[in-house]
Amino acid sequence: MSIAQTNVQAYRASLLHFHGDPAFDSEARAWHEDGLLVVEDGRIKAAGDYAALIGSLPPGVVPHDYRGQLITPGFIDTHLHYPQTDMVASPSPGLLPWLETYTFPTERRFEDPAHARATAEFFLDELLRCGTTTAVVYCTVHPQSVDAFFDASEARNLRMVAGKVLMDRHCPDFLRDLEGSVGTSADLIEKWHKRGRQLYAITPRFAPTSTDAQLRATAELAQAYPDTFIQTHVSENKDECKWVGELHPQARSYLDVYERFGLMRPRALFGHCIWLDDEDFARMTATGSAAAVCPTSNLFLGSGLFDFDKADSARTQLSLGTDVGAGTSFSMLQTMNEAYKVARLKGSYLPAERMFYLATLGAARAMGLEGTIGNFQPGAEADFVVLDPTCTPLLARRTRQLDSLEELLFALALLGDDRTIRATYSAGMQVHARAA
Repeated sequence: MSIAQTNVQAYRASLLHFHGDPAFDSEARAWHEDGLLVVEDGRIKAAGDYAALIGSLPPGVVPHDYRGQLITPGFIDTHLHYPQTDMVASPSPGLLPWLETYTFPTERRFEDPAHARATAEFFLDELLRCGTTTAVVYCTVHPQSVDAFFDASEARNLRMVAGKVLMDRHCPDFLRDLEGSVGTSADLIEKWHKRGRQLYAITPRFAPTSTDAQLRATAELAQAYPDTFIQTHVSENKDECKWVGELHPQARSYLDVYERFGLMRPRALFGHCIWLDDEDFARMTATGSAAAVCPTSNLFLGSGLFDFDKADSARTQLSLGTDVGAGTSFSMLQTMNEAYKVARLKGSYLPAERMFYLATLGAARAMGLEGTIGNFQPGAEADFVVLDPTCTPLLARRTRQLDSLEELLFALALLGDDRTIRATYSAGMQVHARAA
């Protein structure tokens, strides 16, 4: 059989992926220093030692030679806002004034479909340049912002999750949803959810910007479409938490507002979760909800430090998000860098293996997509990234002097950025290659 007659491709490099959480399983990682990744029809066929697998390739299939590089599953970013791309690095003393001064005026522009499509194209290019193959994305209140995003994602055959923001109070009139906006979300679900590799997230912005009526309608929508995602914000900022307490005095906590309205369930992703208490984390775990930890934006806005130890004590599902545009980088490597520092300041320690897990299989588990994305399990979609440990003079110098895999991963996380991404693959097709 010749190359032209087979849909098999192979990639030789060091391979790393996970089948468990390193925080709780000492055998969680799969590591092949001289490995071979075999892809067929856009899915993983095999991943293992080169010597063990090379003989199984069809005649004529020559592996792509990435020796000296590291291949991992594509990074998964579980919380970010594509309409905020143009307002990254906007100065503000805190979350609420930042929303009023920059976020809402920027999102107004997405009533223009041409602007939405141009921004979506740039946004996806940036994700792929940074090695992110799946993201859970906020659009705006405008349905055309959702169409623009999914059109651009579908054209690239990416596994993306996104949804129309729901917001009917405490926002400018030009962004306030009209009556029936939840019905518009239903129309978008029917149009986009599970169309190719696109998935829909029901997206109330956060409790203060939705009336009780909208939150009830949102919960009814989630019940009608149980395999969709839910995404929102919770307990990001102390002023925000105080505000929610004033709006919902009957609720035990900010998170309890969402549970009272039936919005906590598997595939519900809650951004930030900084000021949750032990009972909140227990409810997250019991309902199958997951936290999207956003260290870069939390530091940028001075919101606080996520408590990894408290979350781990409850065995809450965790993942990482860049939270662009409060986050200042699309790079999950830079997000790992900030997560490590947040953990240290909070008295925790995040090994590099755990950080890479959170950005791959951990995120897939939080999303209920283990087996589809997140590792190299046979049959999983072939989304992966090639990392170059010699991409900068400093990283090259540091990685010449390594004693362990942990040191390599730690150097990549602390010193790496978009330059570290040599190539990005989605469903077995190269969708980004670093310029020479």
